[in-house]
Amino acid sequence: MRSSNPVFSRRGFSRGDGYAGFGTQQQGAAPQGSGNPYAQQGNPNAPQGGNPYAQGGNPYATADQQQLTPEQLQQMYQAPPAGPAQTGRMTMDDVVMRTGMTLGTVVVGAALAWALLPVNLGIAVAFSLVALVFGMIQAFKATPVPALILAYAFFEGIFLGVWSHMYNNVWSGAPLQAVLGTMAVFVGMLVAYKTRLIRVTARYQRIGMAIAIGFVLLMFVNLLFVLFGAAPDGGLRSNGPLGIIVGVIAICLGAFFLSLDFKQIEDGLRYGAPQNESWLAAFGLTLSLVWIYLEMLRLISILRD
Repeated sequence: MRSSNPVFSRRGFSRGDGYAGFGTQQQGAAPQGSGNPYAQQGNPNAPQGGNPYAQGGNPYATADQQQLTPEQLQQMYQAPPAGPAQTGRMTMDDVVMRTGMTLGTVVVGAALAWALLPVNLGIAVAFSLVALVFGMIQAFKATPVPALILAYAFFEGIFLGVWSHMYNNVWSGAPLQAVLGTMAVFVGMLVAYKTRLIRVTARYQRIGMAIAIGFVLLMFVNLLFVLFGAAPDGGLRSNGPLGIIVGVIAICLGAFFLSLDFKQIEDGLRYGAPQNESWLAAFGLTLSLVWIYLEMLRLISILRD
């Protein structure tokens, strides 16, 4: 099963243990039965024989390790651990650093837009479309391109800066409240995920994705009604009880996307994803956080009315 996040659309979900993960067979990945999707077919170091840790168990065990003497194994275990530069695998430090760079670029773009650009809906929409183009190009690429991800973050930041300034002119302080609300959702979902209050299973993803697709289609139909004058008050996005319910559902969906991002990062670390996958992790987290921020901003504006 594929991830809902377009960043991970080509990263499959394993059903072997009921949890979403990197453990499915990918194009150019290990043969069926391998637990490591990053092991290449025909790998001369792939474990063979009756080793209980071969392939299905420890995806990093090599055939050479089975031929080492006890003395050689002892020397190997006493050697200092290999760092990311030696292994070429993604680490949590990589994810944190790339995410910081991406979100930092969003903040810089937003600050520049807030300070320099006029508060204009047309400008906000124009920059959001530019950000969408960069985001879609990256989403359909097989490998991460840092320049595309940072370009998306910058133009998305400009859009958020202008958009937030518009809201702040009407509801003073609303952007700051939305930022705090977004941080609260992120921390809450992270704690829930780490404590296993939320378990990202295949069923969890199917149900969440069905709701998300239905919600997006419903919002698209609602937008058409608004554009053609059939819902002049905003329809489902009106400033009333219905708008509050829709806003809460949208924020919950953003939290759902965050849980998928956390699972993909966890699986990338567990299965030895390439180091550049950390850029995709940063991209996915940024998409989810932007979604939550925008919905939080709208919900706050309705509540303050």
